[in-house]
Amino acid sequence: MANNTADHPPGNSVAEGNHDGDFGVTTADLRSLMELRSAEAVNKIQDTYGDVQGICRRLKTSPIEGLSGNPVDLEKRHAAFGQNFIPPKKAKTFLQLVWEALQDVTLIILEIAAIISLGLSFYHPPGGDSEACGQAGGGVEDEGESQAGWIEGAAILFSVIIVVLVTAFNDWSKEKQFRGLQSRIEQEQKFTVIRKGQVIQIPVAEIVVGDIAQIKYGDLLPADGILIQGNDLKIDESSLTGESDQVRKSLEKDPMLLSGTHVMEGSGRMVVSAVGLNSQTGIIFTLLGASENDEEKKVKKTKTQDGIALEIQPLKSEEAAESEEKEEAKPVKKVNVTKKEKSVLQGKLTRLAVQIGKAGLIMSAVTVIILILYFVIDTFGVQGRSWVAECTPIYIQYFVKFFIIGVTVLVVAVPEGLPLAVTISLAYSVKKMMKDNNLVRHLDACETMGNATAICSDKTGTLTMNRMTVVQAYVGDTHYKTVPEPDVIKPETLEVMVNSISINSAYTTKILPPEKEGGLPRHVGNKTECALLGLVLDLKRDYQPIRDEIPEEKLYKVYTFNSSRKSMSTVLKNADGGFRMYSKGASEIVLRKCSRILDAQGQPRVFKPKDRDEMVRKVIEPMACDGLRTICVAYRDFPAEAGEPEWDNENDILNELTCIVVVGIEDPVRPEVPEAITKCQRAGITVRMVTGDNINTARAIASKCGIIQPGEDFLCLEGKEFNQQIRNDKGEVEQERLDKVWPKLRVLARSSPTDKHTLVKGIIDSTVGETRQVVAVTGDGTNDGPALKKADVGFAMGIAGTDVAKEASDIILTDDNFTSIVKAVMWGRNVYDSISKFLQFQLTVNVVAVIVAFTGACITQDSPLKAVQMLWVNLIMDTLASLALATEPPTESLLLRKPYGRDKPLISRTMMKNILGHAVYQLVIIFTLLFAGEKFFDIDSGRNSPLHAPPSEHYTIVFNVFVMMQLFNEINARKIHGERNVFEGVYRNPIFCSVVLGTFALQIIIVQFGGKPFSCTALTIDQWLWCVFIGVGELLWGQLISAIPTHHLKFLKEAGHGITKEEIHEEELTEGADEIDHAEMELRRGQILWFRGLNRIQTQMDVVYTFQTGQAPVPGALRRQPSVVSQHNDATAAKTLSSPTHVGLSSSSSLTNSAGAAPPAAAASSSTAGN
Repeated sequence: MANNTADHPPGNSVAEGNHDGDFGVTTADLRSLMELRSAEAVNKIQDTYGDVQGICRRLKTSPIEGLSGNPVDLEKRHAAFGQNFIPPKKAKTFLQLVWEALQDVTLIILEIAAIISLGLSFYHPPGGDSEACGQAGGGVEDEGESQAGWIEGAAILFSVIIVVLVTAFNDWSKEKQFRGLQSRIEQEQKFTVIRKGQVIQIPVAEIVVGDIAQIKYGDLLPADGILIQGNDLKIDESSLTGESDQVRKSLEKDPMLLSGTHVMEGSGRMVVSAVGLNSQTGIIFTLLGASENDEEKKVKKTKTQDGIALEIQPLKSEEAAESEEKEEAKPVKKVNVTKKEKSVLQGKLTRLAVQIGKAGLIMSAVTVIILILYFVIDTFGVQGRSWVAECTPIYIQYFVKFFIIGVTVLVVAVPEGLPLAVTISLAYSVKKMMKDNNLVRHLDACETMGNATAICSDKTGTLTMNRMTVVQAYVGDTHYKTVPEPDVIKPETLEVMVNSISINSAYTTKILPPEKEGGLPRHVGNKTECALLGLVLDLKRDYQPIRDEIPEEKLYKVYTFNSSRKSMSTVLKNADGGFRMYSKGASEIVLRKCSRILDAQGQPRVFKPKDRDEMVRKVIEPMACDGLRTICVAYRDFPAEAGEPEWDNENDILNELTCIVVVGIEDPVRPEVPEAITKCQRAGITVRMVTGDNINTARAIASKCGIIQPGEDFLCLEGKEFNQQIRNDKGEVEQERLDKVWPKLRVLARSSPTDKHTLVKGIIDSTVGETRQVVAVTGDGTNDGPALKKADVGFAMGIAGTDVAKEASDIILTDDNFTSIVKAVMWGRNVYDSISKFLQFQLTVNVVAVIVAFTGACITQDSPLKAVQMLWVNLIMDTLASLALATEPPTESLLLRKPYGRDKPLISRTMMKNILGHAVYQLVIIFTLLFAGEKFFDIDSGRNSPLHAPPSEHYTIVFNVFVMMQLFNEINARKIHGERNVFEGVYRNPIFCSVVLGTFALQIIIVQFGGKPFSCTALTIDQWLWCVFIGVGELLWGQLISAIPTHHLKFLKEAGHGITKEEIHEEELTEGADEIDHAEMELRRGQILWFRGLNRIQTQMDVVYTFQTGQAPVPGALRRQPSVVSQHNDATAAKTLSSPTHVGLSSSSSLTNSAGAAPPAAAASSSTAGN
């Protein structure tokens, strides 16, 4: 080990101002140095700078004291070497978002229809005898009225503008929210550096070149650096090189540390040599054009570990689609990345939307054809007229009107509010979940959580308080049930024990005085080590003087703790040339290596296997049964005569130890956990505990938490036993063996990260039971990465979690508390319910509106609901309804039912009953009014009115009644499980109340003052009261419907199922794709993915076009690379919207590729679709 007492400049010369601030090295020098690896780099450092100390001197920093932290100095460093910040892509401006919203096919069709209608209304045929043109000319006699013909076109254009603005505003606010979320995640990232000799944590963005950073197991390096001093340091550089083997770092062999790589083992200090865009990650970003180029790119960090392909997105990157050419330019090797399945909800919505879209398309086409045929047959067949040139404009005007009606039917059929409802619901939940200590990194995780059927939780810190204290000890042949007084222990024993604990622990672990008077002392660093240091303080000794005497540089060799060793050892060189090694670790593991033990006199005596067994029985098991963790502290001396031992041969080194003390460490269960676990069990969620602790400790804690109840049939296994039961003779995991174990397994103790991953994968892939399991996992260590990634929802610990765990997770628990997971379940279920509520409301509107428009058009040649009215009902009301229903706050009652599971349809039988029941009521009322309303209200009939007739009271009443019924049905839609009281908790949702009242007010304004554009005339107070009365009838009718028991209605079909496994063709199960994105399969199987942003019906139009011409849609009507922008940002937060925007037809990928806008990469390969 290099000894770092090399001469360094006094204090910090730059800060003291005796220099003109020029550093002895430039950015370019450092950059070229950082591009070298291993031996080359070592040689270059020696040739140019002498050693790492030389670089420190040129950077004017001290390897021991660090920088002074003087603002002037930091500013100079920023100016000279840049900031540690990679600028995000510029956000789209509002106008760009408006332009994108305008690309929507339905809107384009409406615009065209409106413009044609406008143009024709200004065109007066020269003196043609209007009689000659049949009824076509009827009603044009009134000069003023024909002048008003332009109003409908103008009104359609106006409503299109409103829709576009609403869409753009939503995208904009969504983008803003995600930027906020991103920056919050970035601010939360802190890193440990040394300034003025003090170890402090600063935000990653404040790190400057010349900082001395402390690195330890689990860190994600925030900048490039050169190692100054390291213990057993191993780094995973696969995110930059694609090589999955861990790289050993040492001063002699390879001191170069690169940003974006993970510390897998060990600890050390480095001097920061490049930050931000000059660091290795930054250089890759620049190559990808992430900072200035407008094409949206993304750096994907892929990493393989334990044979599991992981994909880690850098927190700072803007996720986005990446094109093929860039893929090749990238110096990162691609690792085959498996994809997570698309979220359950999205799969269901996609299928539902596709079905509705198809139905709407057919309906609208049929409507237009019937209208045109009827008109043509009636005019030229029945009345026997011939087509005259001067009548052409009038006929065309009719055709345009029919076309507008057709488009209107289509607009009404497709629930455009749906994507909006999903977005609002998710965004609202994510925002609120922040308050419940859940920082959601991927949008869909929040909804998946509602379906969770199993939670695999860590013990330490999640179920327990992670505030460790030593409460029992076995030292000098005596088992003390409380911490012994220092005078009962022999001074020699005490001395070696205090030294062992003080030196053989990370020097970053400390116990600091409490922040508040009378508070508990603060534990910093590894909590188990804090407990041991706490023991030293309880024994009236202090660890700091010992550490000061033997600083880290004097440690000869350190074997850091890792999950396979389960112990930590530190070697010191004695003055006589011999060595002393201190060890500590899990008691059953360290005791196996002990051949002696210190007796009551403080003298080592022989410790035989039978003594060990007796000790396990009499000391360790009783401690464990009290729920204590047992740690053994030991040492070993290597005499000078024997020469230097072979340090790399760990088995020989870690042997022949002398046991000093065995301590029992208590980590009390969090008081609120047992209740939270009971809630989970009530909600049909199985909680399993996966821990590295001893099985007795684990079992004791599990029963305190209520994970295992007395008298239940459950399993508690150790990792070893678990593996014996699930692996065959060849050592491979067999699913059917696993299926015998996991349903009863409640506690898995002494488990390795691989066991955790195997268990999670086994439960997810299992086919036992009616539905597939949805698994949530909590983790905090680097080694939990694979399990967090594999799980449907990964929770990382915000306080105790390492950066690597946070990277792999979907949700970060900012308070490390299990109860926050229960909150996440509640929110997840709430999202699901909100979307079902909205669907129930929306589909009732759609069914009624389509049938009314369709039959009305076919019987009276004119849709009773005009295009503008339809747009109002559909776009504005649905947008508002999605806001109202998607923001219902969750209630505890959500936790009283079982999870929905993967295959449960979105629209249950109860909802189907409600939708059809209300549709019947509304249709009966509307058709009664349509065909007999004039008698009932004693007004003129509005049927068969001529082309530009003024709006009639009759049709206004039909429209108003329709809206009133929707309004009251919105209140019915608040309940989807057949509850009677639809007003329950309505005051807790002010948004809902204001939306309902606001819509009502707008409706009054439209009817009373809407006039020609909305085809409305003012109604009298009596007519209004009747309309409202019929609307209130909805509520009474709703009570009637909920009185009908659903189980008698077997004939009702459910809709919006998940995708069942059988439907996936065998040949699709390609090698290497162990998880298939089922919704993507849908695409390949000729279905259309319609779920991008607020993509109304563009896809259906594309499809028709494609079927007609057999080629890709015209680039103009094409692609809204729409609010996909904002979706890209969701992607930063959501792994979800991975599927290509365009239409996939049959499986001919040639079609897909020719669809233009999206690069072939995104279409063809799911791996680049950026999950």
